[in-house]
Amino acid sequence: MSAATGAAAPEMRVWAPDGLPEVQPGDDLTALLLDVLRADAERHPDHALADGDVLVLTSKVVSKAEGRVVTADDREQAITDETVRVVATREHPLGLTRIVENRLGLVMAAAGVDASNTPGGTVLLLPVDPDETARALRAALSAAFGVRTAVVISDTSGRPWRQGLTDIAIGAAGIQVLDDLRGQTDTFGRPLEMSITAVADEVAAAAELVKGKANGRPLAVVRGVADYVTVEDGPGARLLVRPSDEDMFRLGSAEAYAEGWKAALERAGVTGSGTSGTGAPAGS
Repeated sequence: MSAATGAAAPEMRVWAPDGLPEVQPGDDLTALLLDVLRADAERHPDHALADGDVLVLTSKVVSKAEGRVVTADDREQAITDETVRVVATREHPLGLTRIVENRLGLVMAAAGVDASNTPGGTVLLLPVDPDETARALRAALSAAFGVRTAVVISDTSGRPWRQGLTDIAIGAAGIQVLDDLRGQTDTFGRPLEMSITAVADEVAAAAELVKGKANGRPLAVVRGVADYVTVEDGPGARLLVRPSDEDMFRLGSAEAYAEGWKAALERAGVTGSGTSGTGAPAGS
């Protein structure tokens, strides 16, 4: 692992090479990406991969290459199949939103099943194992270019208490995904007790600013964070997932409220139909 905890890059460059064709199930994604990177370096010599560069790849192209495509008619069943735990369910004018924990441990709307940037009538599931994909791509980059790089597989996610979406890392290899600053001191000499930076998520978000959602550029290169690029592949992005038993907000507010009422009524020995649909006493 890198020992550069707390290291801030004084300068960072991010660019998104173009030229990647529409990826189809069964395509050799690694070969396609290597071709794009070589062509980009020919057009822009300063874009040639260097030690410490981080490649950020949108998960959708991984899903397409893996054939993780289902018909839109099967979307609700696909969400169910990808779900490990339901966190919250809400009805709204456009339909029903399910916030769930999926098989990768990620808590996301619709289990990450996505209808954007995919042919009409289809939806995409998340990759089977994005950490393994990142490791394989990193090995191919090292063999092809002879440089020490890192790879991040990114996906878009909402955040509690914040409007808007941002990209996060769902797969990673060769990067220190978390930077634990606990035990260090701030600029005033006070000890840092809680600070752990999600480095891989920050890199994924920076890359999205140049990739965009509809620009046909699912690949970006981030230069300037070499202190976080490691010799070994590392534990991957799974390390970023908070264990559910440590999650202070494991359920949506309505679900937590209903569970609390149910538990209280059971302790009081109340059973039957004396509760409303939320779990609260009828009429409350």
